[in-house]
Amino acid sequence: MMNRVLLPALLLALVALTPTAFAGEAVDKAVVEQLRKVLEKPAMGLTIKTVKTSEIPGLLEVQFSSGPMVYSSPQGDYFIVGDMFTVTQAGYVNLAEQRRDGERAEKLATVALDDMIIFPAVGETRAHITVFTDVSCFYCQKLHKEVPELNRRGVEVRYLAYPRNGVDSPGYRQLATAWCASNPQETLTALKNKQSVPDNVCEGNPVAAEYVLGQELGVRGTPALITEKGTMIPGYQSAEELMVTLELN
Repeated sequence: MMNRVLLPALLLALVALTPTAFAGEAVDKAVVEQLRKVLEKPAMGLTIKTVKTSEIPGLLEVQFSSGPMVYSSPQGDYFIVGDMFTVTQAGYVNLAEQRRDGERAEKLATVALDDMIIFPAVGETRAHITVFTDVSCFYCQKLHKEVPELNRRGVEVRYLAYPRNGVDSPGYRQLATAWCASNPQETLTALKNKQSVPDNVCEGNPVAAEYVLGQELGVRGTPALITEKGTMIPGYQSAEELMVTLELN
């Protein structure tokens, strides 16, 4: 128990007292090979994707292909799982989450707008949010009732599909029905209002791919909202609360 308490404090102390390193730089190939030799566990699906320098000298960022990012010694004999913070005059800043924000924004930028169900802003678009949604979840339904007010206040809502129970589920078929409809906005609204809509699962619909994308971005439940900067807002917020979160109030 004492180690669990002392480790975060020690990391914060290191960040505060150690000169900032140049993070994100390439690492010598011999170091990468050493880390692969020690840390990779192919039988467990753990293979190293990238190795870069971190903000703390002596610690390397090791990103696994299908796993977490860890902070490791160059030899791989010690590593830390968790987020790195920096201490500023304004308070603590989560550097790992900032990095994830950028990665989420980059990946979302590759999604075609035609593969989203979009509820555009009324008048000038002040911001947009991307929402991974399911049809049956209560808070997804509740958030959808806030969409007209968000649109009225200049916020465009872009929906991506995230069937919580997987691609072999009624939720998948309902979402696919919305994405395959001639009027996706109207169909999605009907489904979220618990209206009966016949299944219409068309070939080539993007629901399965968007479900995989959501998992890659760290979505663990719905609704999951992501801002233009890539910041994830887990769970429901009212239109009023979202305007504050988006700094548009």
